[in-house]
Amino acid sequence: MKIKEKIESHVAVLTLSGKMMGGPETTALHDHIRGLINDGITKVVIDLGEVKWMNSSGMGVLMACTTTLKNAKGHLVLARVSEKVQSLLVITQLIKVFETYETVERAVAKLS
Repeated sequence: MKIKEKIESHVAVLTLSGKMMGGPETTALHDHIRGLINDGITKVVIDLGEVKWMNSSGMGVLMACTTTLKNAKGHLVLARVSEKVQSLLVITQLIKVFETYETVERAVAKLS
């Protein structure tokens, strides 16, 4: 999994690509979120448009990122969620936890 970062209007947009299957890559995402918080950025959009698949470890790291940001008085939303990942969010009931947006632009507008 790769992470690309872009800052728009004090909102960090993290574009993920590949598979979120646990291991060092998913830990790197949580570390990246902590780094953003240390830099004073607490509004984050995670763009999942290029994520092909996600397992329970991937879901777990998204939950950890959300919790870390909430504890820092921040906010995390998801954008461009693929059908496979969306169905996983529905099955696990995590769709009730995460705000999702069709486009990154809408997600950034929500947080701006």
